[in-house]
Amino acid sequence: MTGILANHSLGRWMGQGLFWLLPWVGYFWWPEYQLLLVYMMVMGLFALSLDLLLGVTGILSLGHALFFGTGAYVAGLLAVQGWHEPLSALGAAFVLSALLGWVSSLLVLRTGTLGQLVMTLALGLMGYEWANRAVSITGGVDGLWGMQLDPLLGRWAFDFQGQTAFVYCYVVLLLCFLGCQRLLRSPFGVTLRAVRDDAARLPALGIRPRPYQRRIYALSAGLAGVAGALLAQSSQFVALDSLSFQRSAEVLMMLVLGGLGSLYGALVGAAVFVGVHDYLAALSPWYWQLWLGIFLVAVVLMGRGGLWGLAQRWWQRVHTRQRRQQ
Repeated sequence: MTGILANHSLGRWMGQGLFWLLPWVGYFWWPEYQLLLVYMMVMGLFALSLDLLLGVTGILSLGHALFFGTGAYVAGLLAVQGWHEPLSALGAAFVLSALLGWVSSLLVLRTGTLGQLVMTLALGLMGYEWANRAVSITGGVDGLWGMQLDPLLGRWAFDFQGQTAFVYCYVVLLLCFLGCQRLLRSPFGVTLRAVRDDAARLPALGIRPRPYQRRIYALSAGLAGVAGALLAQSSQFVALDSLSFQRSAEVLMMLVLGGLGSLYGALVGAAVFVGVHDYLAALSPWYWQLWLGIFLVAVVLMGRGGLWGLAQRWWQRVHTRQRRQQ
């Protein structure tokens, strides 16, 4: 029995190691798609931030792009105004987005499920409209241009091929993922899942769910801001659609596609969504949205728990067969 458990644990660790090696396979095998891989990792971090909110804690949001766009504009404006160091700008994007998330939580968490959807949607639309009208600050529909960044750690300059951006985004994504994984294994993470499952019973145990919800809301907003800042720094441009409702809807689709509450599902869903989006747009420039919609509907109907849930069930069947053979 101990040997079976050890083999299962070893297989799990090997699977996770192979998962994190896949971006490097793409990096060396398809060097012409390095910028696409960068975008996959950025959107993976964005989906990861929403998974903390929706999949882990059960807080609904239709306006998560508010924090993504805030992080992008913070990093962009700092670079335009003369602050060219990328890591400190990334930290500033996290802090300011998390602060905005904390303030937003005071409004969002006062409502029920339907109210959360309406409130987050309204806040997201307000942020988009403000950025659209503040042309002197954000550039409006023309976007924010003129970003200049110092070489990363004083050694690696950001290039048009995306080599430095790839390593930069990979390291940030990995560190954020490991931090989220450790957080969810802590007592704080266990309490978050209890809040999702039945928040009404927690006061009987002496636990107030609202402070936990506010903290995870702020953390989720901060991580979304980091994702936005990474996109701004890697492309050296901030578009108005970083605050759009479409951005919020896309990250929600990525999360449902990959699977809620697993963290890995957020990364898988983002990578598959971006990859299929790029392939279908090149294959059928006029009708790609139709084929993308058909693909998403098929996955949601056939795969309970998303693509990551499908992969877990397949792995469990393989492991069960191996145990029976032993």
